[in-house]
Parts: sequence; structure tokens; C-alpha cells
Amino acid sequence: MSDPTAFQDIAENLSFLDDWEDRYRYLIELGQALPKLDPADRTPQNKVNGCVSQVWLVSEKSQAPDGRPALVYRGESDAMIVQGLVAVLLALYSGRPLEEIAGTDAVALFDEMGLREHLTTQRSNGLVAMVNRIRTEAAAALS
Repeated sequence: MSDPTAFQDIAENLSFLDDWEDRYRYLIELGQALPKLDPADRTPQNKVNGCVSQVWLVSEKSQAPDGRPALVYRGESDAMIVQGLVAVLLALYSGRPLEEIAGTDAVALFDEMGLREHLTTQRSNGLVAMVNRIRTEAAAALS
């Protein structure tokens, strides 16, 4: 299983940025590029528990290009850096087959990219909560 092109592009761009302020700016830009959720999607069911910031993730059943069942994600946060983390997670997970979503550990990938080492504990915990939510939804849709 390979990572989606959008995520690979983000990982490559981050690898060129040595300065953490530049990485934060890049995350913020990614987050600003995400479309806003409809206010009707900001429901308790879509809210991610375990995040200090407000984070909503919306999943919709879909099909991957190869015809396997997939999930497409949309998301939003009220915090700029967390919104950027949401953008990276959507690039990694959205539109992929359920098996790949459930089997992809974004936290490990973030660690490999060195993306988590400068996050506050609260942001890191929120990232883990978002990843767990996404993977749990995919696993539940598989069964």
C-alpha cells in the first residue's frame, strides 16, 4: 500500500523546510486551503473528542478508483495549526479503501516526517484522537 500522491507531496514539501516556523506556516497554508464545513456539519457526532481545539470530521461512504469501498473525509478546526493537521490527514486518508485507512498509522508517519516532535502535547494528543477516529470509522465500516 502506498501513500496517496497529495500526502506524498506534503511530506516532500515538509522535508525541504528545516525551520519549524516555516513548517508551521506551511501547515497553516494547507489548513487555509481547505473548504469550510457547512455549519450543519458541526454536530456533536462529527466533533472529535480528545482535542482541546474544536475539530469536526465528516466521513461519507464512497468507492475507491478500484471499486473497493472507501471513505471520503472533510474536516475543519477552529485552530490554525490544527486545521493544517486536518488537511494533512485528509490528504492521507480521504478516498482510500477502508482496509488501507484502517491499516495506515498516520501517527507513525508524522513521527517519521518529524512533524510531531515540535507539536505541543495538546496538539499531539488531538492528532492521535483524530487518527483514532478516522481509523475506527474505517474499521467499523469494514465489519
